[in-house]
Amino acid sequence: MGFADFRKQVLSGAPLAGTFVKTPSIPVIEVLAQSGLDFICLDAEHAPFDRAALDSCVAVARALDFPMMVRVGDASPREILQALDYGAVGVVVPHVETVEQAQAVARAARFGLGGRGYAGSTRWAGYATRTMPELLAQSREETVVLAQIEEPAAVEVCEDIAAVEGVDGLFLGPADLSVGYGHDTTDNAEVKGALARVGAACRAAGKGYASFVGTGAAAQDWAAAYGVNVFCIASEHTWLRQGAAEAARAVHDIGD
Repeated sequence: MGFADFRKQVLSGAPLAGTFVKTPSIPVIEVLAQSGLDFICLDAEHAPFDRAALDSCVAVARALDFPMMVRVGDASPREILQALDYGAVGVVVPHVETVEQAQAVARAARFGLGGRGYAGSTRWAGYATRTMPELLAQSREETVVLAQIEEPAAVEVCEDIAAVEGVDGLFLGPADLSVGYGHDTTDNAEVKGALARVGAACRAAGKGYASFVGTGAAAQDWAAAYGVNVFCIASEHTWLRQGAAEAARAVHDIGD
């Protein structure tokens, strides 16, 4: 699946497997592109992606036709613009708490009056080889905007946020939301209730529903229980550590 089909799959409710990438490394992108994942999401909110690293990692994904989202550092138009101009298929925008914020995020990611700044000379635009009508159509068809629901206040208006034109789906952040509810674990009734409510809001609006899970087995459970269809499963940090730990245990078990 390439960039052109990714948005259709998000909106259709198709199950999509991805992961968060925390390491600014081109080989990490190349290896994950061979894995069978449907997409990856660079974590520019919580990991050390400067503009140069973001640019190079997105360039490789674009060249491989491997859909790459970027979780931007904040909801500012500048953060959204640079991720999309570099060639990301879309953005995950943290801490969207109100309808007004969701509308501003959608506007910043879309071309139009007061919206995304137009430049035909970027990687996403083909470095001045594409016409304006082509690029406007490409943006409408390709760009994915996921608003991250991470505060209790956002859950209370999730139906209205999901209905915002230009928002393609909601991304429930179970850890931030749990902390916001005053819990020290994600296994709590309030987050489970929020997962169900946000899922219903996405279905009613015909939007995608994304979240973070620790394992593929958890993804299966959350798909059945809450209707989540877009999964960021763990991260390359987790998978690297798990693989190394398993191999180390096997060696240490020799002679036992």
